[in-house]
Amino acid sequence: MAELMSRTTTSMVIQRVAIVSVIYIIMLLTACDTTKNNAPSQTANSPTQVPSLTRIAQDGTSVSLTSNNQITVSKGQIIYVPVYSHIYHGNKQEQLLLTVTLSIRNTSLTDPIVIRSVRYYDSTGKLVKKQTEGNLQLAPLATTEFFIPQQDVSGGSGANFIVEWVAEKKSVTEPIVEAVMISTSFQQGVSFTTSGKVIQELKP
Repeated sequence: MAELMSRTTTSMVIQRVAIVSVIYIIMLLTACDTTKNNAPSQTANSPTQVPSLTRIAQDGTSVSLTSNNQITVSKGQIIYVPVYSHIYHGNKQEQLLLTVTLSIRNTSLTDPIVIRSVRYYDSTGKLVKKQTEGNLQLAPLATTEFFIPQQDVSGGSGANFIVEWVAEKKSVTEPIVEAVMISTSFQQGVSFTTSGKVIQELKP
């Protein structure tokens, strides 16, 4: 009889130990899961990489890279250029996708200008693409162009470019900055241009 009671007591102790162990493991796993869920996401906190703008390459040496240290700024501007990656048509606000070309033309006969930055923003004002090559020096009467393909709808109908240029001489003439939108979808051609507007004069 005593031996039977001893076996029963031992069995109950083992069961209790097993139950306590299971409960402890469950609590430990729950705590780990909570910590994981509450931990900040590395993706959310890491800096976002802004894609590069596509620049259309020109032949020759009329466009070259230069460093900030080589520029003594005497004149410059920030220019806003409205563009459209699509426009609406029909009765149901159907979208007509457009190809966008941004053209920056140095109008000076004698002096170069430097394009310090070109940034592409969407309809909400979010930066979606930017020039990543560095400073671009345009020779007299030279042109550089940036391209947004027709299938790239990241800009939207209220997209815009912000162009910043500088020059070493105050006598340099201001560049012409404009955009060309075009589509040949649905067996018809649509094209139009927009002109840049100076929104800030840069001081030396």
